[in-house]
Amino acid sequence: MPTALNTYYRLHKFPILMVLGSMVLYWSFFYDLARADFIKLISLYVALFYLAYKLIQLESWNPKFLWVAGIMFRLVPLLALPNLSQDFYRFIWDGELLLSGQNPYLQTPNDIMALGDTTIANAQTLFEGMGSLSARHYSNYPPLNQVFFALATFFSGGQLLGAVIVLHLIMLLADLGILHFGRKLLGHFNLDPKWAFWYFLNPLVLVELSGNLHFEGVMLFFFVWTLYLLAQGKWAWAALPYAASILVKLVPLLLLPVLFKFLGFKKSAAFYTLTLVLVLLGVAPFFSEAFVINYQSTVGLWFSNFEFNASLYNFLKWSLTHFTDIKNYELIKTVGSITPWLTLAMALAFTFIPKNKTLPQVATSMLWILTLYYFISTTVHPWYPIFLLVLFPLSRFRYPILWSLTVILSYTAYMGESVTERPLFIVLEYLAVFGFIFYELTRKQSKAAHIFKK
Repeated sequence: MPTALNTYYRLHKFPILMVLGSMVLYWSFFYDLARADFIKLISLYVALFYLAYKLIQLESWNPKFLWVAGIMFRLVPLLALPNLSQDFYRFIWDGELLLSGQNPYLQTPNDIMALGDTTIANAQTLFEGMGSLSARHYSNYPPLNQVFFALATFFSGGQLLGAVIVLHLIMLLADLGILHFGRKLLGHFNLDPKWAFWYFLNPLVLVELSGNLHFEGVMLFFFVWTLYLLAQGKWAWAALPYAASILVKLVPLLLLPVLFKFLGFKKSAAFYTLTLVLVLLGVAPFFSEAFVINYQSTVGLWFSNFEFNASLYNFLKWSLTHFTDIKNYELIKTVGSITPWLTLAMALAFTFIPKNKTLPQVATSMLWILTLYYFISTTVHPWYPIFLLVLFPLSRFRYPILWSLTVILSYTAYMGESVTERPLFIVLEYLAVFGFIFYELTRKQSKAAHIFKK
């Protein structure tokens, strides 16, 4: 056995050292990094990105090695509280409410604290941790998300770190599911399964999902499972995970029309009906008139009140506020009212104009819908482009890999005492992405993809 281990080490010496080095860097990232320290943040991130690239390059023929490496990376933050996001405090708050039999959509944390509610474990810690922005708004997390939050609080016995550990494990299982179905899906279409590791080993996924506990990974698990079932011709069964993905995050609703040509009129009508019924069943336990009003108003705020790391919107804002008398608050209200309709128009355009007869064609249309949606949005958090990382392997485009690197520049907004965006860094982020997209679009066979090949 020692001889076999020695032989294995000699064959994989540098990749093993890269894995160990990455674990040290991830430990520093999760346990010894302040969000305001952007120099350290970007240094660690770029180093981790390079090591991930080299690991995929050197070990793409050995998926078990990359699989184990990805699991080891995800175990590093198991005992760490997220250090780049405070959203997890609200997750646990909502979970405590649901576990105590309360509807998390009916009262804001401010309302509950004003009433002196003591049924929530660690109420003061959670309330202070989530921040004033979250505390004064109703929950915007869909019903299945709330179930996962409640599971975390149930198994933690009211302990904050215990709940965080459960959330970490949920993220780990979701990512394993994405890798499993993603590789099977790529294999089904005779595409290189190694592209799935650009999700599994990507530092953006490790930082934002495994580290900061955003639930995009859980949504994407159900979404990729849906695509796999559709590839197998099991469209009726696929409605279940698709509905689940919507009940975790609403984004898959935007992509639902694109399946129309792929399924055909009769099957798509049945698929849409099944999905809608399942979503309504998921919403039913929380449903009330107040739920509809509160949830609609909260979701509406994301279109008309918030702005962060925007691309085209920032250019529009700069142009109009410098050369016209329009005020910033007037602009965001106007853009916020237009964006949903423009997004719907894009979704319908990509539903009926491209062929969309095969799943790779469908995935490419979905990729462009989301990309354009993010480009016109007023708010693009760093974890949003992660969705693109599960779609691009089925297409000929590779720009999501580059975006997963440059999006980290948005964290320059946290360098000071208050959140203040640095326009230069936003310009650098999107210039790189726009430039690479242009490069790929002008290459018939997407020669730019070779940059990321072995």
